[in-house]
Amino acid sequence: MMEAISTPNVRFTNLPDFQFAPRYREMSGLRMHYVDEGPQRAAPVLCLHGEPSWSYLYRKMIPVLAEAGHRVIVPDLIGFGRSDKLIRREDYSYQLHVDTITAFIESLDLRDITLVCQDWGGLIGLRVAAEHAERFARIVASNTGLPTGDQPMTDAFLRWRDFARNASVFPVSRIIQKGCVSTLSPEVMAAYDAPFPDDHYLAGARILPALVPTTPDDPAAPANRRAWVLLRQWRRPFLTAFSDGDPITHGGDRVLQTLIPGAKGQPHITVTGAGHFIQEDKGEELAGIINAFIANT
Repeated sequence: MMEAISTPNVRFTNLPDFQFAPRYREMSGLRMHYVDEGPQRAAPVLCLHGEPSWSYLYRKMIPVLAEAGHRVIVPDLIGFGRSDKLIRREDYSYQLHVDTITAFIESLDLRDITLVCQDWGGLIGLRVAAEHAERFARIVASNTGLPTGDQPMTDAFLRWRDFARNASVFPVSRIIQKGCVSTLSPEVMAAYDAPFPDDHYLAGARILPALVPTTPDDPAAPANRRAWVLLRQWRRPFLTAFSDGDPITHGGDRVLQTLIPGAKGQPHITVTGAGHFIQEDKGEELAGIINAFIANT
């Protein structure tokens, strides 16, 4: 049995610009939190966050997308935000995240989905979309990719992986600040720290970088290769909206544009003045890009 804990609700009171009603779904005994705003009968925009953020990252985008008439759904990955957190690192796997997001989509019976994915949101979301293409209408990928372990990772990533796994302190808000161009207020930094009262809650955040496939024999590599076979046949609209200030994923947009047929002829954009956490630096602008992309496709 996997042992899980939940962050006390008091940690999430009075967060700046995040007054959205919390909602929950349970999958295999794990409770997943999500935001669900906008018209309930509208086609959903599913926004997936990455490491070590949570749905709070999308707070600037949710109103802009909802006001355009979209149903905006933003779940917290297991181990993050208000979702349950497994306390043992070895209980986390890439497949766990794929399975729980798939189960979440199926539990809400989401269809005609516009997927918006950044960082690990893409590693998970692109897998899910490839494997369940019938539920998806289009994809917006930002500062993300789908590694198979067949290409070498950068030294910077390997250092980040080792830091996350071994550092005596894992300062979530300072990590997010380093991935932003803008300066975060103390209140916003406290909001990013809110899900993690102490290290007992950080197993998922600490182990996630180690779950990125970095070698051809990684446990997740075969499934990601199969997903790429499907993505190479993906002809639904596919847009890249990467930032100009993310050294982690720089150039990854060109890979997606080249390999995915649905990316051909789309108005791909580079958002200027933004770092890895583009939603924090230029959230309203990114939401406007997504609204225009949906309207035009």
